[in-house]
Amino acid sequence: MAGNAVEAGRTVTSKVTAILMAFADGTGWSLSELARLTNIPLTTTHRLVTELVAAQLLERSQEGYRVGAALGRLCVTGTAGGPTVAQLAPAVLDDLAAVTGRPVRLGVLRDLRVAYIEKAGRAPATSFAAGAQLPLHASALGKVLLAFAPAAVIRSVVATGLPRFTSRTVIRADRLLHALSVTRLTRIATCDGELVAGETTVAAPVAGPGGRVVAALETVVPDLAGADGVRQLLTVSARSMSRELAGPGPATAAVAS
Repeated sequence: MAGNAVEAGRTVTSKVTAILMAFADGTGWSLSELARLTNIPLTTTHRLVTELVAAQLLERSQEGYRVGAALGRLCVTGTAGGPTVAQLAPAVLDDLAAVTGRPVRLGVLRDLRVAYIEKAGRAPATSFAAGAQLPLHASALGKVLLAFAPAAVIRSVVATGLPRFTSRTVIRADRLLHALSVTRLTRIATCDGELVAGETTVAAPVAGPGGRVVAALETVVPDLAGADGVRQLLTVSARSMSRELAGPGPATAAVAS
C-alpha cells in the first residue's frame, strides 16, 4: 500500500499510482476513504480522481468510485487480471459454511466501517449490501482490517470514539491498540461477546496484490477455548483466497509469513 503520499517531493505519478493501487482488489472507495488510505490530502485526491474519471480509468458509483472501463479493459487483456474479492466471496463462504456448519462472513474496510457478505444456513451469499455493516473496534472482522490498515485509519477510528455495545466491548484506545498488535503477530482476531452478548467470532486476513490485506474472513464459534480447528480452517481459506487474488509471486509469500 502506498502510504506516505504526503512526503515532501512526492511526484504526481506516485500519487496517481497510490490511488489506482487502492482499487487492486476490485473494491470501491469513497473520496474520503481514498484520501485516508493513500495519505493524500482530500483536495489533491479529488483533483486526481476527477482526472482519472475523465480518462475512464475510474468511474463514479453509489459508494463513490470504482474501476473504470479503460482500466477494466487493461485488467482483462493483461496477464495480471484476476478475480476480485466480490467475485470470489460467494464460493469461499459457501465452502467455509459447509465445512464449519456455522455462519461465516467476509468483510472489507469501507468508510471506517466493515461492509460484509454473510452466508448463514441455506441462504445464498450475496453481494455487499448497504445495510450490512459492522463497527471496526467491536468485531473480529473489524479488528483484522484495522490491524493491517494505515495508521491514519486507526487514528480516525479512535478519534471518532469507541461506542459500547455490551459490557465486554473494548472502549479504551490502549486496549484496542494492544489487541491490534496481537492480531498483526498472530494473523487472527477474536471477538468474545463484544458486539452481541454471547456471540463469539474468529477472523483471519485475506491479502491481495503486493500482500496488502484487502478483506477478512470470519466465522462464529461456540467459544474461544475450542476454536483451534476453526482457526486453522479460516487460515487455510484466507490463504487460498489470497492466492487467487494475488496470483503467483511475492504476495503469496507475504500471506504465508
